[in-house]
Amino acid sequence: MIPIVYLQLERWTGITILSVMTAVSLLIDVLMHYHAPTRRVMHALVGRMLRQHEVMTEAFRLTGASWVLIAATLTFLAFPPVLSTTAFTVLIVSDTVAALIGRRYGRRAFLDKTLVGTTCFFLAAVGVTVVYQHVFDCGFYFLVSGVVASALCAIVEASSIRLRVDDNISIPFSFALAMLGMNWIGHVYHIPSFLHL
Repeated sequence: MIPIVYLQLERWTGITILSVMTAVSLLIDVLMHYHAPTRRVMHALVGRMLRQHEVMTEAFRLTGASWVLIAATLTFLAFPPVLSTTAFTVLIVSDTVAALIGRRYGRRAFLDKTLVGTTCFFLAAVGVTVVYQHVFDCGFYFLVSGVVASALCAIVEASSIRLRVDDNISIPFSFALAMLGMNWIGHVYHIPSFLHL
């Protein structure tokens, strides 16, 4: 819902709302770690959705929800709407597809993940690009750029352990930066920019 709602709002209104949501999520994470009553309540409410490292009390770890909100805030702050919404949707859709299929059917390793998972990530990212090509009424070069960005982003996602960067950050940023690079290359060849859409 985050990209869909963001597109209905003025840019800074959307970023402000995301910033507040991120701050609240971070506060909850801190309270879950340092305040036992809050931890008991949160474990009762959402404990089944938390991963093993998110419920450990030995070391402070952010939950996936906080990482997603941090990623959303930074992505929408750093890039124009056409890139930020596409890149953030790639994070949500492609990472989910890769995890679900890769864990179930992945046998052959590829970097830190599986070949099946990485392939599914790439195909889902291309699918997201096609959807946003229609949403923003972009030209064919946006799709070409999205395919290149999807390939690069799939490799980054598959390298998440060795890169030591949370993939909630590395996925949207690698995708958006690749799209920026492709836009600059298009500018050299007098292809109209898609950044203003």
